[in-house]
Amino acid sequence: LSGETYTPYTSSSIDATDITAISASSGGSSKLCLACHDGTLAIGAVNVANGQYGVNISMSGTGAGGVMPPGGGEATGFTRDLGIDLTNDHPISFTYDDAVATVDEELRHPSTTSHIGTRAPGFKPVIPLEEGRVECMSCHDPHVRDSDPSKPIKFLRLNRFQESIPTGGSFSESGDILCLACHDKLGQAWSYSAHADSTVADEVYKSGPATLREFPQGIKVWEASCLNCHDTHTVQGARRLLREGTDALGTLSTGRSGGDPAIEQTCYQCHSTAAESILTSVTQVPDIKTEFLGSRRMPIASSDQRSGAEVHDIVDANLTETRENLGYGTGRENEDNRHAECTDCHNPHRVRKNQLFTGAGSSSSGAHNHNAPHSNIASGVLRGAWGVEPVYSSTSFQDLPSSFIVKKGDPGASSSTAVGESWVTREYQICLKCHSNYGYPDNNIYPSGNRPDLGVSGGSTPSGTNGLTQYTNQAKEFQAPTGHMGEQNTSNPSNTGAAGSGDDPDNHRSWHPVMDVTGRTRDERVSGSGLLDNRFFLAPWDGANVGTTTMYCSDCHGDSNTVAGGVAPASGLPWGPHGSSKNFILKADWDNGTGEGSTNDLCFRCHNSAGYGPENPTGWNSGFGGPDENNLHALHSKRIDNALRCVWCHVAVPHGWKNKAFLVNLNDVGPEAGEDPGTEVPIGSWGQQYTKPPYYLNAKLKIRNFRKSGEWSAGNCGSASGNPDVGKDWMGDVCEP
Repeated sequence: LSGETYTPYTSSSIDATDITAISASSGGSSKLCLACHDGTLAIGAVNVANGQYGVNISMSGTGAGGVMPPGGGEATGFTRDLGIDLTNDHPISFTYDDAVATVDEELRHPSTTSHIGTRAPGFKPVIPLEEGRVECMSCHDPHVRDSDPSKPIKFLRLNRFQESIPTGGSFSESGDILCLACHDKLGQAWSYSAHADSTVADEVYKSGPATLREFPQGIKVWEASCLNCHDTHTVQGARRLLREGTDALGTLSTGRSGGDPAIEQTCYQCHSTAAESILTSVTQVPDIKTEFLGSRRMPIASSDQRSGAEVHDIVDANLTETRENLGYGTGRENEDNRHAECTDCHNPHRVRKNQLFTGAGSSSSGAHNHNAPHSNIASGVLRGAWGVEPVYSSTSFQDLPSSFIVKKGDPGASSSTAVGESWVTREYQICLKCHSNYGYPDNNIYPSGNRPDLGVSGGSTPSGTNGLTQYTNQAKEFQAPTGHMGEQNTSNPSNTGAAGSGDDPDNHRSWHPVMDVTGRTRDERVSGSGLLDNRFFLAPWDGANVGTTTMYCSDCHGDSNTVAGGVAPASGLPWGPHGSSKNFILKADWDNGTGEGSTNDLCFRCHNSAGYGPENPTGWNSGFGGPDENNLHALHSKRIDNALRCVWCHVAVPHGWKNKAFLVNLNDVGPEAGEDPGTEVPIGSWGQQYTKPPYYLNAKLKIRNFRKSGEWSAGNCGSASGNPDVGKDWMGDVCEP
């Protein structure tokens, strides 16, 4: 036996905390296996043979010194030479009992499972434990041989691949892959997933990757099952036995060797270009790798991190979730550790190719349904991920959420999409766990808050873009108070209204309907002059859907090559905020030039640009209208030769705002800019404008009196102090060059 001391597998999510390192002093049959497979001793050296002591049996095909040869699969993890560092190998010499299974929640209980247990007279389980411990011999039997040379079984006691369509539930010795003998992946939940469902995961491996992995030619994804992503003796440096899970360079023909952990590389095996993918056809497999190569992207690679390494890690991979440790240090304030992983948003054991996470809706795509009536319900690819729901104790825009409810788990057979369920039912719940004060410390006053700075990670939007230097708190911005729905402020927060006006019933918080509807329907937006013209919004936001529908963060954030707004992605195309060529991972431009009617402007992917330009017929009823003119957007644009800028009048971060219609009001600049409520910014000529991140960018608008939609007039605008002008005179001074 070897006298080496081994470094055992460990992880932040393993529940068998009494795992014991195999050392020179510890017993167990695994020591016998490792005597050869650790690569330190000649495999022909035995204690006794034919009555002789210390015999060396001549072996062919050994490595130098007669040791175990590394084999052609060393770079992929399929190696005979395991070494003495077992951190990349399945854990052994740990107690596997009901207590561990109960804590883990995705392991089968040995006491109630006839195929697992310690051998005893009359009891020979197919997964034998050694005095209650998992050892090498629990999975391997050195006396079995391959019955089919095209399917090498690696001395495994049971199937190396999934032999029949998985159904979940009870383990099938004849049909299921060996891994499922112990790992019960939440019963049928795994079998329904896009990685196990034979009607979805029917892509075929290319010849080279199959050979490299010692898979049979023509194997399909659902048949490779767990081995698509995991390898029980994986490449050194990978976490969680993840195949290809390091940042070392590698190709389909060579695999990887060493490196540091990089979970995304496991996903990129399939979710990449047709040339790079290990699969023969990827028309139904989203190319996510290319998304993350965008000039603006989530910081996913080690090179994107200020720390230079993949820092945060899965801390709970049990029944209810694949939950990440945000890894920002004490109080989550360490920006060096801030980055993203695929598993932050997706649970690979739960994802479904359905438009709804419940399994309902079309199975043509895992992205959400974009047809009217549009909703914010999480799609199939988000099933089983974890997120947070903010809890508010105030409706004030200046106040942060008071707490957060963690949403986690799989809904099972439940079809409920209610926001109050214990599992994730909304996309924004996943986004807010990082983009809110749940993910970083914050306070109410900018710039003293501890929100992360822009530009700290590779691929992020540079600091100073649109005047921004820090991320904002989306949980603060997207709040949708019931009392502010519709066209009146009925909850009367003390920080709204024009300067000195106190609570203004005609002013209310505004928000894009990510968390809830706005309630500002067509008839409410154009008071006294007919319905809002249907043409101002593009489908599916138009018609009766105005004010009654919700939307997703990913309707605006995502690849700029995909269409923003209400156009559904084709099956197999990526959808989500992975990366983009546009700042802030937006699908189109949003900057201080937005508003000229360009089709590249983000706003006009949902709002019809024809309604805002000078060529627009003034007969189109607009919410920004009144007794003198039905469409004041068009009138203003015409007066200044189509040079109107959205940020002159609207907030620079249009998630949500303290005033109605995202309108800035330089008569009432407050804590959002480090000022006292009601502070008036002096501005009275065309060359003057106000920029104060994050919410003011070249702002010009001053509002003397807020009005209901459809009831605006010139006298509502101008300086609160009356100096220098009000109404049309003020607008002429400020807006016309």
